[in-house]
Amino acid sequence: MNSTNIFNRLYENAGVFKTLMHGVSDDQAKWKPAGNKWSLLEVVNHLYDEERDDFRLRLDLILHHPEKDWPPIDPEGWVIERKYNQSDLGVSLNNFIAERRKSVEWLKNIAQPQWKNICVHPKIGEIRAGDMLAAWLAHDFLHMRQIVNVHLEYHNQKAKPFSIK
Repeated sequence: MNSTNIFNRLYENAGVFKTLMHGVSDDQAKWKPAGNKWSLLEVVNHLYDEERDDFRLRLDLILHHPEKDWPPIDPEGWVIERKYNQSDLGVSLNNFIAERRKSVEWLKNIAQPQWKNICVHPKIGEIRAGDMLAAWLAHDFLHMRQIVNVHLEYHNQKAKPFSIK
């Protein structure tokens, strides 16, 4: 695994998310393709919370305190509890980008990271630090795809009576 490439990609992905949100109106940011699917605004706020409360924190624990339990997270519940869809897209996006910059700086300053360090999660089992780093980047790509799909569904809805078949 080339961790430097992953760090750089994480940094660059912040710009990709910014580009994907460029020109999105408030209506579009809050629009949901279906009741159980997330809006663009909910995805951005999820990314922000995952940056602060999940990936960086948990990777730090695996690297430096693998014996410690992870604090609980509730990404699905946070959507409602933290009122993601009532936020401002610009503020939410800027919050995420600031946290991502902080994460990348933190990653670049870890002295001799031990990517093979293991922690044992009660539900998931063994997780190495390198697994967590790789999952962090994969998480970005999954949400990029989700955002593109929401854009496509929004465009399809707004194009009616025409169809994108």
